[in-house]
Amino acid sequence: MDAKVKKAFEAGIQAYAAAENVEAEALVQALRDAFDKDAPFMDKVQALDEAFDDHQHFEEVREVYFDLLMVNFFAEDVQKLEADYLDSPEWEAIEEDTIDRGTELLNIFLYLRECADDEIEPSLDDYLKEFLLVEEDEFQDEYAIYEKVIANQILVDSNYAEIAKVASSLSYQDDLKELFYSMMSFFAEPYPTPEQLNDFKQHAANKSLDTAIYQIIINFNK
Repeated sequence: MDAKVKKAFEAGIQAYAAAENVEAEALVQALRDAFDKDAPFMDKVQALDEAFDDHQHFEEVREVYFDLLMVNFFAEDVQKLEADYLDSPEWEAIEEDTIDRGTELLNIFLYLRECADDEIEPSLDDYLKEFLLVEEDEFQDEYAIYEKVIANQILVDSNYAEIAKVASSLSYQDDLKELFYSMMSFFAEPYPTPEQLNDFKQHAANKSLDTAIYQIIINFNK
């Protein structure tokens, strides 16, 4: 497993299990087996889904771990395949089959990996304008998804309470409803102290999911 993925993988499950007061060891082992499986990507997806099917208490984070599985595939498995594999008909078919899977966290993971490669600190402005290119005409789908984030960029200079207040006002139809609080909190405070993490939890609408996602992002960024 890729080092960044491993940190995020472990931190997310631990945070979710602690918030829910449940055991996670069996799920962790099943997911590790899926991630480390020497098999085609869709076989890994099947193993991941079987792990969550067998541990329904963690259903909320299934698609987040799909994102981690995919970024791990990019970081580890693609290196072992042909150089143009991601342009192959096989990968195009996989993208088509998984078009409804995952979340916007995949883009954040890819952005953070790019930041690490370029040795720059991540920022919301850079993520929106330079990575997602939301100001370019041909990327208006991304603009539509991130419209509420774009409108509330000032929150990165705010606190968890203010971010949570705006998050609670988002419609359930909003693409980023479940990610908004954790994502904006990361760009506001990418290296939280234990005290700040407690403050984050106090203002979280869904303590289990929000805390897991925040831990996943901040640990992926380490």
